[in-house]
Amino acid sequence: MEIKHQTQNSIVIRKDKTSSSMAVVYWYSVVSVAIVLTASLVATVYVLWKKNQTQSQPHSAAATAAIEQRKKNWLYETLLFIHHHHIHGFPSDDSTTVFWTSCWIAVHPAYLLAFRLFSFFTLAFFLSWDIRHWGTSIFIYYTEWTYSLTMLYFAIGSVISAHGCWLLHTQHNKNHSHNSLLESTERGDLEDNPIKILRNKYKPGFWGNLMQISYQISAGAVILTDIIFWCIIVPFISNARLGLTLLMGCIHTVNVAFLLLDTLINRLPFPWFRISYFVLWSSAYVIFQWLIHLCGVTWWPYPFLKLSRPLSPVWYLVLAVCHIACYGIYALIVKLKDSVFSKLFPHSYIRSD
Repeated sequence: MEIKHQTQNSIVIRKDKTSSSMAVVYWYSVVSVAIVLTASLVATVYVLWKKNQTQSQPHSAAATAAIEQRKKNWLYETLLFIHHHHIHGFPSDDSTTVFWTSCWIAVHPAYLLAFRLFSFFTLAFFLSWDIRHWGTSIFIYYTEWTYSLTMLYFAIGSVISAHGCWLLHTQHNKNHSHNSLLESTERGDLEDNPIKILRNKYKPGFWGNLMQISYQISAGAVILTDIIFWCIIVPFISNARLGLTLLMGCIHTVNVAFLLLDTLINRLPFPWFRISYFVLWSSAYVIFQWLIHLCGVTWWPYPFLKLSRPLSPVWYLVLAVCHIACYGIYALIVKLKDSVFSKLFPHSYIRSD
């Protein structure tokens, strides 16, 4: 009996040590991941703040001239530190038409509008199918967050394109032009081109900047989700519930397909500093996962986010690096589009940068 009692005590002590070591590993992971996440958030906010400061605080005459030029270019604007004259939305004054015109001179803005509307309704169809099949709990996945954001981009893009087409039609009537936009462009009558006139009259404001930011977050996010899904998750699917289906394949394909097609048509540039919004977006998802687990949820949609794993800080660090790589891949696509098409079609293609 005494030997049995000693054995039971040793088992209890061993369990206590194991649970203590697991608790140490867990809190080490929590603290390490929190440091990585906090550092990422601080860095992104600093980049956006610095970009805003560059616009608002010149230090020399040369800097003043450069900044005045940049103020005319919405490419350098941030949404986090937005100026008061942009709050009222679109249109404002003194801006550009790149949000609703194509990089191809012969493509009328109405075709871009039609494509964006088609993309939005197609994405909405597959999302409604997904919700009907799995329920609203499907939004626990990062994929659905990204998919919904891509829908938001096409929704805002459709509204802005429709507004741009209306402005173009109004300006066309004001000019009493008897020639089409394409004909005036082919003749070289750029002064009479309605788009040329509108380019310096209207600014997209808050919604235009939100459209651009959602486009750039979606671009990096769809690359990230599709690489993880097709290269990591699909090859190791063993659960019948998570087996690859037509719906799952479409959800992880149509968003990136439509976004790439839109990139081939639109004139939106792809500045590197807006990777900050991509990082903020993913950080918001991670914080969301932590909060729902604090509320009692025990299941993790992505095992590499699980904080109780000893290597979880490494996984989070790898994901942070992947954000740079995925955003860089899409930035390279935009760069190649401008470089190749501007050389192959110098008279019919307009660069995005």
